[in-house]
Amino acid sequence: MKTEINGATAYISGVKDFDLTQTLECGQCFHFIKESENTYLISALSSCIRAAMDGSTLIIEELSNAPGAMISECGPAFCSASVIDADKWIDYFDLKRDYGQIKKKLLSMDKKLQDAIEAMNGTRILNQEFFETLISFIISQNQQIPRIKNIVAAISGLCGKCAGGDKMYIFPDARSILLSGEEGIRSCKAGFRAPYIIDACRKVSDGSIDEKSLRECGYEKALESLKTIKGVGDKVANCVLLFSLGYRSAFPVDVWIKRIMEQLYFNGEDTPIPKIRSLAAERFGEYGGYAQQYLFYYGKENRIGK
Repeated sequence: MKTEINGATAYISGVKDFDLTQTLECGQCFHFIKESENTYLISALSSCIRAAMDGSTLIIEELSNAPGAMISECGPAFCSASVIDADKWIDYFDLKRDYGQIKKKLLSMDKKLQDAIEAMNGTRILNQEFFETLISFIISQNQQIPRIKNIVAAISGLCGKCAGGDKMYIFPDARSILLSGEEGIRSCKAGFRAPYIIDACRKVSDGSIDEKSLRECGYEKALESLKTIKGVGDKVANCVLLFSLGYRSAFPVDVWIKRIMEQLYFNGEDTPIPKIRSLAAERFGEYGGYAQQYLFYYGKENRIGK
């Protein structure tokens, strides 16, 4: 893999085991707009980028308005930032990790993953910002992906900062959401999730939920800590652990994962989620999160068990 920088644009060539569309649209993130077949606007890590694939080259252009511009100051068009921090985005897309070896390891554990890995071989797990991931997956409960994206965008537009142009906004911090209040969040169509979001913001603001501590305390303690937030259960907590805190053994179980696991391992019979999670831990161990992503997207795209 080689990186070339031209001002605000990075050209990362020789990228393997990576598909931009599969990675963004596999249900792990929600703050992006598809501009064309291979091009996306993405708001992440307090920035906005335009990302595109050209063969095995990932092209990332970092976009910006005036630093710190508020919503009312947003202009109609994007402008490029001065010089892009390519390493920041290489880490975000997890491009330094050898997914070829990960897939080989998973297949050595279980050949039943063959179809899912072959079909979704370009999926990578993003290294997302903790707070946005927490709020996004609280929003995700009983929601379809387009609606989750709309609510995330609405909250960002209500109390975030301009990320570039008039389309994308930086996801706000906990204090900014608290200033908008529960009614403000309800106006973004968050529904019954609004008080959960407010509770999460309060706990992050007062330090009772702390990212550094969550990263250091181990999987079980981090899981239980996240579940002290109103409305956060096993599924949401595991998503946060997997997609933003580096716990790659986490195995979130939603309706799609439940269906495909039942089809593959339980003769299509209705199976309790704890039993599914226990089997995943036994079979995949520290690679559980990777297996989950291949299975989730494959199961959803093929409507397994539907």
